[in-house]
Order: sequence, then C-alpha cells, then structure tokens
Amino acid sequence: MAYLSEPSSSLSFSSCSHLSNGSITHNIPSFSAPENGSGLEVMSLTKLSSSLEQLLVENCPVFSDADIIVEGVPVGVHRCILAVRSKFFSELFKKGDGSCEKEGKPSYNMSEFLPHGKIGLEAFQVFLSYLYTGKHKPSPMEVSTCVDNVCAHDACRPAIDFAVELMYASSIFQIPELVSLFQRRLLNFVDKALVEDIIPILVVAFHCQCSQLVSQCVDRVARSDLDSISIEKELPYEVAESIRLLREKSSPEDEDNEAVVDPWREKRIRRIHKALDSDDVELVKLLLTESDITLDDAAALHYAAAYCDPKVFSEVLSLRLADVNLRNSRGYTVLHIAAMRKEPSVIMSLLAKGASASELTSDGRSAVNICQRLTRPKDYHAKTEQGKETNKDRICIDVLEREMMRNPMAGDVVTYHTLSDDLHMRFLYLENRVAFARLLFPSEAKLAMDIANAETASEFAGLSSKGSNGNLREVDLNETPVMQRERLLAKMQALMKTVEMGRRYFPHCSEVLDKFMEDDLPDLFYLEKGTQEEQKIKRSRFRELKEDVQKAFNKDKAEFNRNGLSSSSSSTSLKDVGPYKLRKL
Repeated sequence: MAYLSEPSSSLSFSSCSHLSNGSITHNIPSFSAPENGSGLEVMSLTKLSSSLEQLLVENCPVFSDADIIVEGVPVGVHRCILAVRSKFFSELFKKGDGSCEKEGKPSYNMSEFLPHGKIGLEAFQVFLSYLYTGKHKPSPMEVSTCVDNVCAHDACRPAIDFAVELMYASSIFQIPELVSLFQRRLLNFVDKALVEDIIPILVVAFHCQCSQLVSQCVDRVARSDLDSISIEKELPYEVAESIRLLREKSSPEDEDNEAVVDPWREKRIRRIHKALDSDDVELVKLLLTESDITLDDAAALHYAAAYCDPKVFSEVLSLRLADVNLRNSRGYTVLHIAAMRKEPSVIMSLLAKGASASELTSDGRSAVNICQRLTRPKDYHAKTEQGKETNKDRICIDVLEREMMRNPMAGDVVTYHTLSDDLHMRFLYLENRVAFARLLFPSEAKLAMDIANAETASEFAGLSSKGSNGNLREVDLNETPVMQRERLLAKMQALMKTVEMGRRYFPHCSEVLDKFMEDDLPDLFYLEKGTQEEQKIKRSRFRELKEDVQKAFNKDKAEFNRNGLSSSSSSTSLKDVGPYKLRKL
C-alpha cells in the first residue's frame, strides 16, 4: 500500500462539520466559496449534503445498485457516488468482478478488501456517511464506549477499536484527509490508554504507514513494562525489533542490570511457550522434568490464558503445578489475563480451581472491571439467536460478577467499586469497615485479623477501633507516586484479607456490618449532628443496630458451638458502644 499523505484538513469532530465536495474528490477541480461568502452557495451545499444523506437512511436504500456485505449484513450503496469519491471504489467498479445476486446487483464482501484488520458495520456506516455528505458523524455510543459505568470513555478499548476501524477504512479506501483526521484522534489516545491498548493502534499505524503515529506508539511501548513476549506475539516483526532496539539504546549500561537476564533461563522459558503454541502438553511436562524451570517461572498459565486453545489451557491447569493466583511481572493474575481475552471457558476453569475474582491490578482494576472496559454495550446487550454462538462478552461479565457476589471478598469489591474508581476511596471504605468491625465485634474482628495474620502486619499500623489516625494523608517527601501506590495497595490487600476471614467465619456478623455500611453509614456519621428530631431518629436506629449485632453474634456463636469451636464473647462490649467518628468517605 502506498504511503498516504496527510494534507491539512478542515474536518472537525463535530457532526455538523463540512468539507466542500470538490476538496475530497479525485480528478475534479476544487470549488470554493467567494471570499465575501455566498449565502446561497452555502445553503445549496448544505441542502445537497442533507439530500444525499437521505440515501443512507437504511442499509438497503432505494436506487442502490450494489451491495457491500459487512459482518454478514448487506449494505446498499450507489456506485456512482462511491466511484467519484474514492479512487479505490472507482477502480473496483470498473473491474466489475462482484458476484451477482438474484436482484441483479453486484455484491462485494468487505473481508475481501481487508489484508489486515477489520471494519465493523457501524464504522462502515460512519465512513459511508462522510463519502455521501462530506460530514463526519459522531461515533455511535453502542460501539465506541464500554459498559463500565465509571469509565470516561476517553481511552477505553471500544473507543480505540472504533477509531482504528475508521482508520483502516480511510486508508484502504484511499481518503487521505480522513487518514489525517483519525491519525490525530489515535495520537490523542497514546498517552492516555493502557499500554496493552496501544497495540491495535500501533498495528493499524504500521499497516497504514502513518510514520508519526508509529513513532509515538513505539516510544510509548518501549518506555512501558510490557513484556517482550507479548510484543513479539502481537506486533509485526519490524515493529517488535524497533521496540527492542530502542529499549537497548535507552537502558543504562550497568553490568549488574545486564547480569539479571540469564540467557539459558530465557531459552528454557521460551521452549515451554513454544510447546504450548504447539498444543503439546506432554512436551511441556517433559521440559519441566529436564530443567529447574517451573510453570510459575515461565508464567505458563498467563501465556496459555492469553494465546492457547481453551482445551490446552485446561490441560495445563489440570497439572496442578502452577499457582492460579500468581502475578506476572506486570502485576496481573492469570484471571486478569483471561478477562482480557474474554473467553468464558478459560475464566470458568480458573474460578473452578480457586482463582480469586477480587484480586486487583496495580491500577486498582478487578477482573470484572477489565471485562467491562473491553465490552461494548452492543455486544453486552446483544440477544443470542437460536443456533448461533452465545454472547461471550456478557457471559464473562456475568460469571465474574456472580463469583464476586459468592466469594467472601467479593461483596466489598462490588461495593467500593461503585463508590468511586479512586483507590483512596476504596481504601477508606475498607479501612472504615474493618474499624467498625473492631468496634461492634471486637473479639470476632480480632480473631479474623489473627487468622489473616494481619494484627502485627505493618499495613495495619495505626488502625484502631477508634478509627484511622490519618496515616494515608501523611506526606513523605522521599516517597515517589509509585511507592505511595504500592504502600496503599499493600494496606488494601491486608484489609481485604481480614474482611475475607470475617465473612468466612462470622457470616451473620458480616451481614449486619454489610447492611450498616450500605444503608446506615451516611445517616450515622455523627450521632450528635442534626436537629433534635434527627438525633433522636439516629439514636433509635443505633439502638436497633446494637440489637442486630447481638442477634448476629448469638447466631455465629451457636454455629461455632455446633462445630465444636469456641469464641470469646463480644456481648459485653456492645454496652459500651457509643458515638463513633470515622474517616469520611
């Protein structure tokens, strides 16, 4: 494909933006309005654009003389318009090699036009609208946003994928001003998107020969922690090599750093990956016996979850030689990787083997959050017709959400994810929850923390039944943002583990605490605040809460006694429970 020039263009992102018809055609002289502005000409061009837009009201408009099949749907087009607007279509229609249908119209399959990538139905409709009207329509929400309610949709994967599809369409059908437009749009994503979401941008930039976009993406990936295996698997060889060379050039010449990489170890790991690529689990077992490399050392489950057939993944998982909750070099668990792939069978296999759905990534995302930010509303709400493939996107999200509701830790994750997408908000929620547990159920909370080995953990330093001492807000001038995030996540993990133990061994007490945190917390921030009537209502509810606490404690104690266990009583402490000030969420 020849390099596409990037001329300046007046095209904007507004749905009412216009380009003169002459400026976007080939072999046709340009027409421009007089400098003093011709109201009649502007009105005529606007009316012409609106009239042509009427030809695209449906996929099979009247007077269409050809069909282009996109995702199995025939889209009626007018060859005279496409031919005069696109050199690609002009040459295509001259050949006349479309297959004829019963109505006598030639039919063309979109997949035959695409040596790389894909163009979806909605992207092609937006592209057609521009060819017919000279206006760029806004992106349809159902295919350019995700189903995560807290996402701003400014750099989520569906938004990127839709722009990538339009870039492919603009490049393949040879509309240079659109290539320039969508290159600028994709450039806006580069610094905001997750590094794994840069991959499709880099691939389309490479195939469309957009050098500026390639350069920006290569620099971003080279500076990231994306592993070399993912880069080699998902990017063209030339691009992967340029990233490797850039990393070598930018890395400091330190002998100690160079000694960290063991070439023999890397070679053995790659042999295991190649065996997985060949679907040869027996060879994987043989390689494990011949060296000291384990499946965990090779991150084999992560690799299989990302690239192997689900059956092969299941076989590797059934070996029971790997930790299903192991984190790779980027902090992702195997379930996080499976969520990125959106393969239900892989996700369900992991959950069946004990994978935790509530584990968070370094930026605070759970597996269900990952799935949600990869899923378009169109796919999530799609109805599966009988005999067709099931809606995998929705299945993945539903399975993970059900697991989080079933899992002892899941209730908290769901709750504080809805409160805010900010890590500090989630931390405060967990911190207040554990503090309230120690206030209302001191013995049970102490036992839960003992089971979680959290009482003496540094993550709980300063956390008492009287609330947080504000350590979260302390400023250490020597602490980098990365160190601060790691400290915060370490505390969150300790808090979550304590909550898990409490849910597992004291379910009734935990249920009361859940209801309090969700329903009563906003009203009972401070008992002494508000009017006399409001304070009276709050104190009445607080007395009811103490009664609920006593009932829940008795239920859990009875179950302990039935199981032959013992539990120290918290009932004596209930009489001493008074107004409690907590850190405000």
